[in-house]
Amino acid sequence: MRILVVEDEHRLADLLKDGLTREGFAVDLAYDGREGLWLATEHAYDVIVLDVMLPALHGYAVCARLREVGNWTPILMLTAKDGEYDEAEALDTGADDYLTKPFSYVVLLARLRALVRRGGRERPAVLAVGDLRIDPAGLACSRAGVRIALTPKEFAILHCLARRAGEVVPKSELLAKAWDFAYDGDSNVVEVYISALRRKIDRPFGRTTLHTVRGAGYRLEG
Repeated sequence: MRILVVEDEHRLADLLKDGLTREGFAVDLAYDGREGLWLATEHAYDVIVLDVMLPALHGYAVCARLREVGNWTPILMLTAKDGEYDEAEALDTGADDYLTKPFSYVVLLARLRALVRRGGRERPAVLAVGDLRIDPAGLACSRAGVRIALTPKEFAILHCLARRAGEVVPKSELLAKAWDFAYDGDSNVVEVYISALRRKIDRPFGRTTLHTVRGAGYRLEG
């Protein structure tokens, strides 16, 4: 799953990226509001962590502009300001949650998982493709009631395919979803993870649900 962190305090932004990456998220960083708005409109994210006090364009404006153009990616706002009016303004401009600095990383992570679970307004809490179940919030996967252990990258790719179940998903989209914006390695790494997923979600169950569409991408179907 992919997160955008928009935070002008470089040390905090880097710490968040390191921590969230260890949790299995692909993380892009922006250090001012204008860059954050551009990234949020150019790329698809599962959740956005957005500071309020930003150079170039403050967080309230970034949030409001995203909502104006129909971008409903869940937003968690961060701010050093503490007060009910600040919280109300954040929520009124379209934010989904609000956290005051200094904050507990454990609490931040729990709230991000809750936002991922909630996702876009049309997304269910648990994705089902046949008897395959994918729980984005718990980073859990099972088939026919049997728990399947996946690495963070395997889960990110499977989650992307499950959200587009029945459709052909290009390799480029899987790269964008499971790796951060700066990734410039070999795109064939996707094939390695697709093979690993087949060994885990298909072969032990005698199924063939993850298909390669030559020259186009991959399709997951029940």
